[in-house]
Amino acid sequence: MIKPKDNIFNEQNQRLKFGLLNIRSLNPKAVIVNEMITENSFDILCLTETWLKPNDYFGLNESTPPSYGYIHEPRPVGRGGGVAAIFRDYLTVTRRTMHTFKSFEMLALNITVPNKSKKSLVSLTLVIVYRPPGPYTNFLIEFADFLSDLLVNVDKVLIVGDFNIHVDSPNDPLAVVFKELLDSCGVTQYINRPTHRLNHTLDLIISHGADLTNIDIIPQSDDVSDHYLITCTLRTAEISCISRYRQGRTITSTTKDSFVKNLPDLTPLITFPTNIESLDDMTSNMGTIFSNTLEAVAPMKSKRINEKIIAPWYNNTTRALKRETRKLERKCKQTQLEVFKIAWKESASCYKKALKAAKAEHFRNLIENNKNNPRFLFSTIAKLTNKQTPPDLGIPPHLGSNEFMKFFTEKIEIIRDHIAKTKPQSVTEELVSPVNQKEKLQCFSPINQEDLIKIIATSKPTTCLLDPIPTTLLKELLPAAIEPICNIINSSINLGHVPGPFKLAVIKPLIKKPNLDPNELGSYRPISNLPYLSKILEKVVSTQLCTFLQNNDMHEKFQSGFRPYHSTETALVRITNDLLIASDKGNISLLVLLDLSAAFDTVDHKILLDRLHNYIGIQGQALQWFRSYLTDRYQYVHLKGKSSYLTQVNYGLPQGSVLGPLLFSIYMLPLGNIIRKHEISFHCYADDTQLYISSRPDDSFKLSKLAECIEDIKHWMTSNFLLLNSNKTEILLIAPKTDKQNISDYSLQIEGCTVTSTNTVKDLGVILDGNLSFKNHISNITKTAFFHLRNVSKLRNIL
Repeated sequence: MIKPKDNIFNEQNQRLKFGLLNIRSLNPKAVIVNEMITENSFDILCLTETWLKPNDYFGLNESTPPSYGYIHEPRPVGRGGGVAAIFRDYLTVTRRTMHTFKSFEMLALNITVPNKSKKSLVSLTLVIVYRPPGPYTNFLIEFADFLSDLLVNVDKVLIVGDFNIHVDSPNDPLAVVFKELLDSCGVTQYINRPTHRLNHTLDLIISHGADLTNIDIIPQSDDVSDHYLITCTLRTAEISCISRYRQGRTITSTTKDSFVKNLPDLTPLITFPTNIESLDDMTSNMGTIFSNTLEAVAPMKSKRINEKIIAPWYNNTTRALKRETRKLERKCKQTQLEVFKIAWKESASCYKKALKAAKAEHFRNLIENNKNNPRFLFSTIAKLTNKQTPPDLGIPPHLGSNEFMKFFTEKIEIIRDHIAKTKPQSVTEELVSPVNQKEKLQCFSPINQEDLIKIIATSKPTTCLLDPIPTTLLKELLPAAIEPICNIINSSINLGHVPGPFKLAVIKPLIKKPNLDPNELGSYRPISNLPYLSKILEKVVSTQLCTFLQNNDMHEKFQSGFRPYHSTETALVRITNDLLIASDKGNISLLVLLDLSAAFDTVDHKILLDRLHNYIGIQGQALQWFRSYLTDRYQYVHLKGKSSYLTQVNYGLPQGSVLGPLLFSIYMLPLGNIIRKHEISFHCYADDTQLYISSRPDDSFKLSKLAECIEDIKHWMTSNFLLLNSNKTEILLIAPKTDKQNISDYSLQIEGCTVTSTNTVKDLGVILDGNLSFKNHISNITKTAFFHLRNVSKLRNIL
């Protein structure tokens, strides 16, 4: 199956099936919980007493079947406690911000599903509660405040959890007061049977504005929990879409041969186009032919998503043990005899052990078969130990593709407008003279089919929505398709024109950090995807441009980004070496780390073309190709099966492109000479610039030159539509303790903000301190290593 285009929902009455269980330590029972969700087809399973610590995701990952997500709230201090929800990924589930309480733990969630018209949304607030045993005076006060505040703000509420209140006992004073509290608030409590093996009713389901049916209480074997599993169904006529369908194609080993047989005559695609309009038409026609042929041999079909996905380690042995365990469970419930109860518990214990053994064998084979593939091994460990969040999960329903497209576009416009208002009258460009080289690049050379096949074979098989056929299939079809592909690429080079279909990008929003508010548009960054063949065309041009720059020594000497044999390591080695040498001479040093805001997105196309022409020496057809590459580009956001309106890209470099990083380094070429004018040492990596200067402790004049240099840098960047980010600019003073006291208050003014020196800075991923001892960095690396070792140690139970 290739990437799905959309989810299709069957219109029928919807019911959401809930489960509630006090699991009393999730980690050792994760496999059982996983199967429990699958077996009961839960839409949402609520768990209390998970006993998980913050950043402990191993048990949650094990418990979560495919097509499910989870949210967990650990106990903030101390051991035990913790509440979690595991839910289907078609539900939009987000945290609800509420006050925290000392007497009980709580996880409040907003759950949203589309209604029948799919034009509006139906929401429900779910709250999972765990109240530890103990004094209850504060609980009654806090829970009353919580309940009254919640009911005022939402219409449909479902509160579930372990309250540790014996509501079954008519003489229990806490139970009496608690029931009166619920009655006064007008909510309904549904559980009236024992939920604990000691015949007490401790786990409750409380609702307001939502009707529950099919409530069942299922005893569990002792090795699972001493609490019972509670299941119920939330039914509302407004909610729809229980049956889900996904559009996809079935690609088999015979698809390639069928595709070649069904390909029409490709002769029109191997003739040289006479103008750019013919090239655009030819490129579009090739995409249409490929997509139509694929539709004929592997048509797009709507397939019902199997909501009950069997774990890959489930085998005949575990299946037989499961049948036997269920059989004894039914006997036990029917006869209430102790002999069947004992037999059921023993069979459940054997089944649990067999399930764990089968899972261990599955992962052992997986690791053994991929022991020489470290990327696969680390990816497998990450899936088991790190927090897993599907890309669209957590994006609130009110944030659609159009809202994201508008935000991403306006963000760049605002930055550009801000730069334009502060742009200096005198442009600092005059500080730098164009490079005078004898060689000029007039045109790019056509590529032969053999070289093109090598480029395609060694490129990553990434596929996006804009590709007419999957990239893996395209690679298999190269013998039949290479001639028209090669003709289009060479025609683009010869005509100095990038085909229109290659200048369209699809954007997917991705949250920057897990702890950011998903309701804020500013918490997301745009991830762009380009057609696969457009990146192949860029690779052909990039290879020739890099060769030209290398042969003519056109690279900035102190730029380590996007260059062969250069990396963050080469940049850091030079900087630290220079600083250590200065320290050995008894000098003090200042290191300033400059950062830019949305650097790639604000690049001015006219200025970039001027750099290519006057500084690099690109002329004629080659320059025309770059002009075509930068103009008439469009993009749109695709989110949850829906696409936004198209917007034209008037500035910036294409995100996710092959040429983008190289063109940015060319755009920044004049910066080096501006810094050299002030006799300041520097090193760059992409848009990160490191400035440093050393002097004798009593020579403060030399340090003042740094401020003058930064002022010129700011003026040059503003004139080139680049914005310094004062919030991320850092200063580090490297000096002995006695000298530090004299100039410890050193600061810079950037964009009206004062930036002062700090004890440590993070430079290209390495933490530097004022003594260059690397103690902070080593400590951080050690903590990270121990964290991963602890995660790996958790795998022992499944291997």
